[in-house]
Amino acid sequence: MKYRTLGQGLEVSAIGIGCMTMVATKTIVYGETVSEHEATKVVHAAIDQGVTFFDTAQIYGPFTNEEFVGRAIKGKRHGLVIATKFGFKFGPKGIEGVD
Repeated sequence: MKYRTLGQGLEVSAIGIGCMTMVATKTIVYGETVSEHEATKVVHAAIDQGVTFFDTAQIYGPFTNEEFVGRAIKGKRHGLVIATKFGFKFGPKGIEGVD
């Protein structure tokens, strides 16, 4: 695996894993859904191949994708970089603006 340095010394794998589709929700679904068990196997296989950079977001779910990533990397967290995005304001009807 090749690695890149971001900013002032944050090292990440040149290949990152986008986790958006690893938790099927009513808000964001691309392609076929997979079980959490299968998605976790993908995360573990990526780590075994040297991937250290994983991307998630508050809106994926919302909230459930970040929780999934936490469960999937449990016991394997050392050396990983988790990026998340946030900023939406959620209400009873879904996204209600930015925060």
